[in-house]
Amino acid sequence: MGTPPRILIAKPGLDGHDRGAKVVARALRDAGMEVIYTGLRQTPEMIVEAALQEDVDAVGLSILSGAHMTLVPRVLDGLREAGLSRVKVYVGGIVPEEDAQALRDAGVVEVFGPGASTRVIASTIQQQLTGA
Repeated sequence: MGTPPRILIAKPGLDGHDRGAKVVARALRDAGMEVIYTGLRQTPEMIVEAALQEDVDAVGLSILSGAHMTLVPRVLDGLREAGLSRVKVYVGGIVPEEDAQALRDAGVVEVFGPGASTRVIASTIQQQLTGA
């Protein structure tokens, strides 16, 4: 069966609201994934370093501050520079559709907006990481 996927959940920037990130982290854990939660106010560099140290398969970024077009590309670039281009990146939060498409074009696998079902989030990520 192999090892379960390892996912880092991070809150980049100055956004101080992490309830959604914790709910998603719990749903991913309940779905059998290993979840590492970094806590609030992480810099892109801190997130990349944590992804490297924890040897994760994916990074989930929770952003409610509106800084997604600044912070997410910095995380994507940092992962590439660290040799972690295999790591899939997911974004959750308040992201307008035009920005969501730009993030996908930049390398984000999926963007989950407000009201996204935790079951859908978990099953989508599980399927993309394991093929199951």
